[in-house]
Amino acid sequence: MKQVKQYAWLRLLLAAFLMYMAFPSMEAQANSTAHLFWFSWLGFFLLVIGANLAIVLRIDHHSQHATSEINVPKRMKN
Repeated sequence: MKQVKQYAWLRLLLAAFLMYMAFPSMEAQANSTAHLFWFSWLGFFLLVIGANLAIVLRIDHHSQHATSEINVPKRMKN
C-alpha cells in the first residue's frame, strides 16, 4: 500500500508540474477553440488530481457501505 501511495504522490507532482509549464501559454490563446481545448485539459487535470488525492487520503466509498452492514443489530434465535 505504501508504494501505491508513493506513486499517487508522484502522479500529483507530475500533473502539477505539467500544468505549471502549460499555464503561461493558456493566456496567450486568442480564439474560442483554443479556450475550449484548454478548459477540457483543465477538467482532465482536475480529474487526475481528484483521483490521486482519493488514493493518498484513502477515500473509499465502499468502506461506508461495509460499516453500515456491521452496525445492523442481529436477531437472537429462540
